[in-house]
Amino acid sequence: MIVMKFGGSSVADAECIRNMADIVRRYIPRRPVLVLSAMGDSTDYLLEAADSALNTGTVSIRKIEESHCKAVEELELDIEITPLIEELKNLVLGISMIKELTRKTKDYLVSFGERLSVRIASAYFRKIGVNAKSIDAWDAGFLSDDDYSQAWLLKESWELIPQRLIPLIEKGVLPIVTGFIAKTKDGAITTLGRGGSDLTATVIAAACGAEEAQVWKDVDGILSGDPRIVPSAKPLSAVTYEEAAELAYYGAQVLHPRAMQPCVKTGTPVLVKNSYNPSAPGTRILSAIEKDAALKPVRAITTRKGITMVDIVSTRMVGQFGFLERVFATFSEYHVSVDIVATSEVSVSVTLDTAYSLDSLKRDLLKIAYVDIKTGKAIITIIGDVQRSSEILNRAFGVCFKLGVQVQMISQGASKVNISFIIDDGQAVDVVRGLHKEFFDY
Repeated sequence: MIVMKFGGSSVADAECIRNMADIVRRYIPRRPVLVLSAMGDSTDYLLEAADSALNTGTVSIRKIEESHCKAVEELELDIEITPLIEELKNLVLGISMIKELTRKTKDYLVSFGERLSVRIASAYFRKIGVNAKSIDAWDAGFLSDDDYSQAWLLKESWELIPQRLIPLIEKGVLPIVTGFIAKTKDGAITTLGRGGSDLTATVIAAACGAEEAQVWKDVDGILSGDPRIVPSAKPLSAVTYEEAAELAYYGAQVLHPRAMQPCVKTGTPVLVKNSYNPSAPGTRILSAIEKDAALKPVRAITTRKGITMVDIVSTRMVGQFGFLERVFATFSEYHVSVDIVATSEVSVSVTLDTAYSLDSLKRDLLKIAYVDIKTGKAIITIIGDVQRSSEILNRAFGVCFKLGVQVQMISQGASKVNISFIIDDGQAVDVVRGLHKEFFDY
């Protein structure tokens, strides 16, 4: 068996659903399980409806109702989605009356996108002669804790999922499972956070011992660079789990690291494919790949903009015991996540996401150190062969020198597959293009 996951853009409307179904039919001999996201912008529409109900008292789910009814009509399906639509309308009405939207209620709200998506898709598959069954994730064995909006699956899920799905597969059924959502033991709907639909697919693949998990996106696999910045970016035939995780963390549109963990645990391959170009070979994510001296030293280059850099210099004497411990305890107190760290005996530099408000954090850090906060920075990350790091650094800094770019901080990750450095935000595009030309376009 295999697991095939399609995101919202791949099931955005009737035409997309037809295209997705054409792809899946080619894989029927491999006994697939299908995992779907919500259709197109459905999640945004649901949140808009809740926001309107909360702030203005307006109860309207028109965008959701119209988009899904239009798909049903254009696909000429004999399916009744009115019960789910009415349940959703009652929920939005409740939000307007109570004037409250808790994380628990929000999870219940956004679950309607996936629940509607799988029902429409399974009806279409049955229409074209495929024995398909729509399954809400909790009926497929997905049990979670009650950490709403970022729930973790319980250990029982690993036993329940194969018990629920494998008998269906053996009967020739195509199970179509809702991505992103689960339920607590008490029956409350939860969502699995960032990369939740991908996580649904990889958990099913790992728990059921699948040949592979396929994640269908709108690009030809994992690329050597962002095609919006580097039009000549090239698809990679294979990367390791570590490389894919680093690429995702530092800005590439790949699987979220959390979503890869189930397959890392079991060694299940993940194949990233393009639903708009299914003939492209895609990128395979594996536990390890053979190293070839003839290969280029760099695998991919990515960037993340909108970064804040914080320089912290101790006001105490050199070798002051516990300085770093106090610095990171302060970050922890304010729930601030650090991306990159560079240290010396009396100083530490870190990068943070600009989403944080740092006034209180800075005030506490000033009790033990001089603090300089610099915004408008970008992280450039090079994923490559650590055994050739000297070559990579020499050539990368040569590119920066030619462009007149000052590198302000550098770090080699503990994973030993990435080298990251910090530059000004406005220079990121030129540097990425220059690096890609240096390492790939020759």
